[in-house]
Formats: sequence, C-alpha cells, structure tokens
Amino acid sequence: MNETLDTHLQELRRGTVVLACLQLLRTAGYGYGLLEQLDARGFATDANTLYPLLRRLEKQGYLTSEWNTDEARPRKFYRTSEAGTRLADTLTDEWRALTAAIASLTAEEN
Repeated sequence: MNETLDTHLQELRRGTVVLACLQLLRTAGYGYGLLEQLDARGFATDANTLYPLLRRLEKQGYLTSEWNTDEARPRKFYRTSEAGTRLADTLTDEWRALTAAIASLTAEEN
C-alpha cells in the first residue's frame, strides 16, 4: 500500500479501537490479553498504541484499573467505568448510524 492510503486507514481505525476497548473491557482485562482479543477480532493494534490509549481512557474516567498481585507477575486490570459504558453505548449508536449512512452511499453506486 502507499503511504497516503496507510495514513487514511490508520485514521479510520483509530476511533474504532477506542470503541472496541470500551466494549471488550466491560469484562476486566489486562493489556496483553486485550491486545490478543483485539487482534482475534480484526483490530490489529500494537502495544505502543494500546497502552497509552488505556492510560488516557483511565485518566478521562472511562476506565478503572486495579493491580492483581495474586500471580507471580503483577498485572494491571482495566474495566470500563459507568461513564465508559455510557460513552461506548453512544459511540456504538453513532457507529451504527454511520454504517447505515455509508451503506446507503454504496447502494446508490450499484
């Protein structure tokens, strides 16, 4: 692919990863596990993108976190907060509206 296309694809995916994280973290999860879940669902994301995103969403109040030290390796688990759930619901509704709008545009081409 060319650089311009890569840039457009990255811009398109950026917001969808936020929504995907908020949806997946309705059940508590840690960073690496979330990377695997995202990848399995078609949201290929690297750690250098995900971890700052998780910190930003936590700072904004959309995620909560706590450390699990029960295992040999401590892990920080994140969960979507009440505000994050409301945001995820709003973003999902908007996504569905946008999907319908794009579908109507592509249907006009056929």
